[in-house]
Amino acid sequence: MVKPRILVVGSANMDIVFSVPRIPNKGESIISENYGYVPGGKGANAVISAARLGADAVFCARIGNDEHGLNLIEAYKRERIDTRYIKIDKNSPTGLAAIFLEEDGSNRIIVYPSANLNLEVDDVENAFLCLPDAVLLQFETSAESVIAATEFAERQNIPVIIDAGPIRPNFPYDRLKSVEILSPNESETAQITGITPTNAETCLQACLKLRSIINAKNIVLKLSDRGCFLHDGKNCEYILSHHVNAVDTTAAGDAFTAALAVEYLRSKNLSKAAKYANIVGALTVTKYGAMTSLPNEKEVIDFMYEKNIRI
Repeated sequence: MVKPRILVVGSANMDIVFSVPRIPNKGESIISENYGYVPGGKGANAVISAARLGADAVFCARIGNDEHGLNLIEAYKRERIDTRYIKIDKNSPTGLAAIFLEEDGSNRIIVYPSANLNLEVDDVENAFLCLPDAVLLQFETSAESVIAATEFAERQNIPVIIDAGPIRPNFPYDRLKSVEILSPNESETAQITGITPTNAETCLQACLKLRSIINAKNIVLKLSDRGCFLHDGKNCEYILSHHVNAVDTTAAGDAFTAALAVEYLRSKNLSKAAKYANIVGALTVTKYGAMTSLPNEKEVIDFMYEKNIRI
C-alpha cells in the first residue's frame, strides 16, 4: 500500500505539563504533584500522529533558535517526519504551552504562540514542493499562512482538512478556499456558530450553520467522550465513542483529525475514516502527555482486535 503523503502546516510548541488535583481558584496557590516538558502544539501533535499511523508526514512550521526548538527537531526526526520545511526564527523563541492536568484527566491549556505566528506565506508555498496528497491545517499559526495554504491547495487540486482550533477572534473564515473536511470540537463549534452540539438535532443545526460560514464539503464534529457527528451535505451519521480509562485528554482532538485525514486518504470513505479516528482519539486519552500519548498503527490494530471492532 502506498503511504499517503500529508503536509501539516501548523504549530510546534514545547509543553510544560503540571499535574494538579484541581484548578486553583482566584488568588489560590496549589502544589503540583509533578511536572515535565513534552513536545506539543496542535500541528506537531497532528504530524506525529499521522506518521505513527502510517502516513508519509511532512511538517511546515517555525521554531525559535533555542534549546526547545533543537529538542523538537530531534524529536520529529526520531518519528521519521520530513523536517525540511521547518524554519528557525531568529527573532522569536519557540512556542510554549502550559498545561494543567487535573486528576480526572481533563486539562486547561495556556499557549504562548511566539514563533508560530511568524510562519509566512513563502514558508507555506515552499512546503508544497513536497507534492502532498492532502494538507492538514489548524488555527495556531498566522491567519495568512492558513489562508495561503488553502489557496495553494486549491490551485493544485489538493484536499484540505482543517482542525478548527484554537478559535481566533475575528478570523476571516470567508477567505478560506474549499475545505474537504472541517473538524471542530464542541466548544469551537459553539464559538463559531453560537450553537452548542448537545444532541443530533443541534449537531445538524451547527453543521448547517458552519456551512454558511466556511466553504466545507464535509463536516466532522468532535464530541469528546460522546463520539463524533458527520455531515456530508446530504447525510448525517452519529458515531459513538469507545469506553476507555481516560487519564489525559491532551492531544486527543489533534490525533483524531490526523487519523481522520490518514484513513480518508486510504479509504476515500468519510464514515470509515471517522470510525478509525474515534479509535485513535480513544487510545490517546489513555496515556499522559501530548506526543507521548499518540498511538501507532499496531496499537490501533490491537485495540480493534481486542474489542472486535470492524470499520
